[in-house]
Amino acid sequence: MGMDRNTVIGFVLIGLLLMGMFYFNNKGNSAFLAEQKRVEDSIAKTRPKVDLAKVRLDSLAHDSSRRVKSAGSLQTASAEQFTTLENEVMKITFTNKGGQPKIVELKSYKTLDGKPVIIQKGDYNKIDYKINTGGTGETGYTSDLNFVTSTKIDNADKSQTLSFILKDSAGKQITHQYTLHPDDYLLDFAIVLDGADKLVNQSTINLEWKTETSQVEKDEAYEKLQSHICYLSDGSYDFSNLGNGDNKKFEKPVEWLAVKQQFFISSLISKIKFQNAEIKWAVPADTALHIIAQTVANARIDLPQGSSKASIPLQLYYGPSDYHVLKAYNNQMESIVPYGSGIFAFVKYINRHVLLPVFDLLRKNVASMGIVILLLTLFIRLLTSPILYKSYVSGAKMKALKPEIDKLKEKHGDDKQAFSMDQMKLWKTAGVSPLGGCLPAVLQIPIFMSLYYFFQSNISLRGQNFLWAKDLAAYDSIYNLPFTIPFYGDHVSLFTLTAVLTSLLISIYSMTNMQDNSNPVMKYMPYIFPVLLLGVFNKLPSALTWYYTISNTITLLLQIVIQKYIIDHDKILAQIEENRKKPVKQSKLQERIQAMQDTNKKVQDMKAKTQKK
Repeated sequence: MGMDRNTVIGFVLIGLLLMGMFYFNNKGNSAFLAEQKRVEDSIAKTRPKVDLAKVRLDSLAHDSSRRVKSAGSLQTASAEQFTTLENEVMKITFTNKGGQPKIVELKSYKTLDGKPVIIQKGDYNKIDYKINTGGTGETGYTSDLNFVTSTKIDNADKSQTLSFILKDSAGKQITHQYTLHPDDYLLDFAIVLDGADKLVNQSTINLEWKTETSQVEKDEAYEKLQSHICYLSDGSYDFSNLGNGDNKKFEKPVEWLAVKQQFFISSLISKIKFQNAEIKWAVPADTALHIIAQTVANARIDLPQGSSKASIPLQLYYGPSDYHVLKAYNNQMESIVPYGSGIFAFVKYINRHVLLPVFDLLRKNVASMGIVILLLTLFIRLLTSPILYKSYVSGAKMKALKPEIDKLKEKHGDDKQAFSMDQMKLWKTAGVSPLGGCLPAVLQIPIFMSLYYFFQSNISLRGQNFLWAKDLAAYDSIYNLPFTIPFYGDHVSLFTLTAVLTSLLISIYSMTNMQDNSNPVMKYMPYIFPVLLLGVFNKLPSALTWYYTISNTITLLLQIVIQKYIIDHDKILAQIEENRKKPVKQSKLQERIQAMQDTNKKVQDMKAKTQKK
């Protein structure tokens, strides 16, 4: 197959789109982190030195005093106690302080060092709201109060229920009830108020949900790039990039709020919808803490006016960013899985309805995930083969016309406009489309971008090893550099090297068959693109670079086989001669272009005659 100018333009478009997306995502996050660190360093210099031990003792004493005062007439437990609920996929440790989850451990997933994935831990995480604790205006926050833990109940459907209770002698009672179902990541959470008209003001609860997400994957910077703040408001899904460190206000009802890391999600869901909400998030500048983000969400819940008893049905999701798991809840949470966004939002439908079903079918029947990707690549190439074959045939036709194109160049010399007009006429009479090489390359962009999102977002790849790659959902590294190379990184990814090498071989082979190599830019552009890939792909998942290696290898083999053994050049020449005998039909657009070219030609001829006089 020959590589004409339009084909090169098509491949350059793919490269520029990929480069632009990666650059702006990385630039936004890096700029925010640098500015945040600068501000915090400036503030730190102005702070006086503090006796941390004394502050801690004072804080503990104040906290104890505040809890006693906040409790008012409510009967609280004397000390913090821990209770667990556990099913096949996760283990939740609850604390009676605030009556809420303390630690959430996902049993089906491991970190790189083999430890269980923990997506909630520490004192920052809490569920909190303000209540009236006494009859003379005393108020307190539930997170400060030690609830009384009731006995854990095993239900008939094999679910487990755990309740935390605060009550007083006057009949007011607050119950936090949690139900964990078998083999499920969704935790039912109900706030039940007896004496609601006395416990809260204006029949409204302002619920505060705080989460602190810790680093789980090996590349903290890349995990931050893949982390989002997600929400469903008034039936419409949207998300914000984590790196902006911003806030979002919702005036319309909100169904759920979520913090998504690269592969795991924490979410607060309301079955009756929050009337309005606000969510704020920040990325700590101190990377030594390994905290991806700290998030605070405030949501308003309206209770029945004047009612003494109210029940608020909520849910908490702690689990994987798995399309199938989230789809089963029928609340649009599957939209959190980023299978396409921005100008490429449409590719999520290709991923959901084409690539994902084929991928699932293959992984159920093939043990090695690397082989699954190989078979998926073959499927994609088979799917796109009609488009590629037309591109190869177009290239062969261009090559067959090269001797005549060379004669036109010799005839017109430096008169590029005259050469362009005669070239167009030659292509039309021969039945050759000038876009035959460009359009197939452009049409492949949706497929390429689908896979770009698919391999970054599919949790099934996480922890899967293949050859030297320990985790196909992260970059593979055969050597860690003692320094960082700008645009490249601090490690050597072998799959990136194989992807770049095979891309370079395609360029070299195509250059040998290129019709027009007189333009230096077009001559060297095919070599520049593979070099750019070296920096772009080095931090991307090895599943993607492994796919690209296979795809490039297949492309190279197809080019050689089709060019040498399938396309009959004599037959193509005969077909071109046959097309020349047919009357040339032009569209209205082609007629207009031809008319413009003829007009420009006449104007130039007149100018030339005038100058001679």
